[in-house]
Amino acid sequence: MIRLMRKEINLEKSALLFREPFTNENLEKYWKPCTGEWWFEDGWVHGNNPKNLPGMLVSKMDFPGNILMEFEAQTVLPSTHDINFMWNGSWDEKKNERGIAYVAGLQGWWEGKIGIEKSPDYKLNVGTPLFPFEAGRIYNIKGGSIDGHCFILADDKLLLEVTDPEPIDSKKNAKIGFEAYASHIKIRNLTVRQINWSPLTLKY
Repeated sequence: MIRLMRKEINLEKSALLFREPFTNENLEKYWKPCTGEWWFEDGWVHGNNPKNLPGMLVSKMDFPGNILMEFEAQTVLPSTHDINFMWNGSWDEKKNERGIAYVAGLQGWWEGKIGIEKSPDYKLNVGTPLFPFEAGRIYNIKGGSIDGHCFILADDKLLLEVTDPEPIDSKKNAKIGFEAYASHIKIRNLTVRQINWSPLTLKY
């Protein structure tokens, strides 16, 4: 179970949408490297992008609705920051940049913060520097949203949540992806689930 503000997610009842291991074949079949360098090596997909912009790996499949992503990730030393991912997302082919999407990440936002933001206007932007991130450590990361109620966890600890008053239309924007922002990261063991949740009554 994942407890949020007035919501409880039942992971066991959340339908599995995707669980394909990263391989050279699957990287080509299911994913599109849009910016930065992405490759498969020793069970991990690597993302390396030295530029001060999002280096993106975007899904070819759509995952509409309330979804939860879970995966393992780490920075590849000497890289020390920005393990980022997106959902309810899109890619603007004309501009060659991320379009509408929710983006969450560890050790980003230039000041080592856990954060969640909504592109491309970034009027929804929340972060905290309180998580004691360790470069090179493998983290189990979960994140997603319920009708715009966005959240991120690391090693089963809820780190941040925020509610978007104007939720993304996930039928039109249904891509997921990973982002290396001036960083080198690697990812494995991705699962994507359709969130099963129920209201949670809270009182003192």
